[in-house]
Amino acid sequence: MDKLKLINMQDIEVEQVEWLLYPFIPYGKVTIIQGDPGEGKTTMMLQIIVKLTKGELIFTGSKESEITALKQEIEPVNVIYQTAEDGLGDTIKPRLLAAGADCSKVLVIDDSKYPLTITDNRLEEAIIQTKARFVVLDPIQRFLGADVDMHRANEIRPLMKRISILAEKYHCAVILIGHMNKNSNGKSSYRRLGSIDFQAAARSVLIVGRVKNEPEIRVVCHIKSSLAPEGKSIAFRLDKNKGFEWIGEYDVSADDLLSGSNRGQKTSEAKEFLKGILEFGAVAQKKIIEEAESQGIKKRTLCNVKSELNIESEKIGNQWFWSLPAE
Repeated sequence: MDKLKLINMQDIEVEQVEWLLYPFIPYGKVTIIQGDPGEGKTTMMLQIIVKLTKGELIFTGSKESEITALKQEIEPVNVIYQTAEDGLGDTIKPRLLAAGADCSKVLVIDDSKYPLTITDNRLEEAIIQTKARFVVLDPIQRFLGADVDMHRANEIRPLMKRISILAEKYHCAVILIGHMNKNSNGKSSYRRLGSIDFQAAARSVLIVGRVKNEPEIRVVCHIKSSLAPEGKSIAFRLDKNKGFEWIGEYDVSADDLLSGSNRGQKTSEAKEFLKGILEFGAVAQKKIIEEAESQGIKKRTLCNVKSELNIESEKIGNQWFWSLPAE
């Protein structure tokens, strides 16, 4: 039997959490990104990888300062991206190139002969060799091992402990992407990947879903954040012609997103409100916002819709006025 060893909290040094993307993705920890198939999880992840390989801010554009307080990597980093669903040559690389990635910084462990699992020593060896700061397993179900039941806590717990130790040991951000279960009752906490030990071990859990009445818009909702306050929901657009585009904050909760209730309803209400109040000409911005809030429409939602409708702003005197675009 091992001799008892006690740790006195007085002797523990306080450590500051470092962030790849505050408050969504911490360094040295495991983050889970989950959602139904086809909702844009992989596309979003590839867009993040592109920015990391070039040392660029993940959220870009004029609305960046409105999205959240960002603390991001400013130097290009190496990425390990393991995918078990898409071909490297016909799908992944073309998408990375199209988005402008530095593909020399994206590494893949060759598991063509021996399937990679979380317990595989090759994963740690790859992190050491590449000094990767960002490791993605997509989808996590394919890297558990053939004999592992993802719904059994006693089988998932040691795997999650193993990947958590790797993240902390090499101070890299580990992302596990997974498909949610088929439960249709809507509660995001009830539609987890499998065993509750997945979410218990992760320090941050995100859900990606599609807005029902606006199929081009997908929303990222924060449902667990152990190291910082939960981030506000963030939306992105997947357009066949324009490609990928971050939109900004979006007024939808995780439960609304997954259950289908109120999906897109708040945005639709905001659009109808703006069209109505501006129907007969320009109106002061202050009055518009006050009237919207009285009807339960948040300012953030209003600003998103203003951009989508191409509503014009003009300063007259010391006030800003909004008006519908000229036809």
